Amino acid sequence: MQTSLTVRPMTPATVWPARGRHTPGSAEDVLRRSLQQRKDSRAIDDFLELPADETAPAERVFEARWQVGDEVTVRARLSLKPGPDEGDGQEWLLVAEAEQPWDHAWPSPAGLFWPEGPDIAWDQDAATRLTLGEINPLPQDDREIRRLLKNAVRGGWHIHVVVHEAMTTDDRGRTPVARWLPPGLRHRVVEHHAAPQQLRGLNWALRDSGVEVPRGGAVVLPGVPAPEGYDAWDFSVRAVFLDGSEPADLVDAVKRFAALPRPLPDGAEDALTALREDWHLLTLEEELDRQRGLVAMYAEALEAMTKSRDLYREAAESAHEALAVYQEAAQAAPAGPRPSGPTAVSPLQQLTRTFERFKVKRSATPAGDREKSDAKSEETSDETSDVTTDVTTDVKGTADQRVTSEH
Repeated sequence: MQTSLTVRPMTPATVWPARGRHTPGSAEDVLRRSLQQRKDSRAIDDFLELPADETAPAERVFEARWQVGDEVTVRARLSLKPGPDEGDGQEWLLVAEAEQPWDHAWPSPAGLFWPEGPDIAWDQDAATRLTLGEINPLPQDDREIRRLLKNAVRGGWHIHVVVHEAMTTDDRGRTPVARWLPPGLRHRVVEHHAAPQQLRGLNWALRDSGVEVPRGGAVVLPGVPAPEGYDAWDFSVRAVFLDGSEPADLVDAVKRFAALPRPLPDGAEDALTALREDWHLLTLEEELDRQRGLVAMYAEALEAMTKSRDLYREAAESAHEALAVYQEAAQAAPAGPRPSGPTAVSPLQQLTRTFERFKVKRSATPAGDREKSDAKSEETSDETSDVTTDVTTDVKGTADQRVTSEH
């Protein structure tokens, strides 16, 4: 079984991701019309098309919100950008998040964004161009099968199911498994069918995945990276009767696979971050809460700036006072040789002691208390007066020593 060495965050239980391709044409117009119809029919509450971003002018972003279940709000974001080649259509990436863990009985977000009907082909797998929720026959060449399945499961966007037809089926056996799946899974399943004579080549192509398709059966591919708790035997179906009846075992395997914890698909992390942090379709109440939050943030920033200003002002005043003490002491000291000895204290050393006292005092007082800050300013003034007295006394003592030594 293939695994990915890159550690990626897990898909939250509230998130529904999907990715696909729209055939060449104006996908923006299709989305606008479809979303407006959904809004008019009250299938969704509202939608919004964001202005083009200067950094990615070709990308279009649509947001929509609606209610499911017991008034559970779902927010969804769909980004649309051109394919890798000219005339290659447009690729779309959809991430929806609910206020509660996702229930696959809820409507498919892709089905709410895009219209239904055979005339509009938006439901293609972006990597393989295979149709989502429909039967896709495998190529005839074994190497092509291997290449196709290897590219199909990479990225972890869709659930890939491989079915082996034990015998050639009629129209009744051409019913896709998505027909029996809940709405939330119909646009996340890619179904591959192998002809009766392709079983050996199919299992050869799947050997690197660590899975095998039983004759006349099916298997849910693990994907890359494989979800936690995946076991090939648990997701293999021994027999699938393609007679138009519900393949209950296969439906159950797909549901159990969808419930496994899986890493976020490639590119889904950025889309989820944009959905959560750059959301624009706000209700009036949400807009008010947002403005209140901005006001509170600005108030905190202003308070922090005010406190910093007060601290710098107090430090500057203390520095000026200490400098004045030093200048007065220097002017009062008589000219002559400076006494030597370990007890001699120069005016510069006394100034350094003054700054050290102020530093110790500042670190012992909480910076956030304004009343204590005011009291501290008065204490600093008293301390400066004491320092002035000490410096004056030291200078006078030094002068007396000099006079005594001269005599």
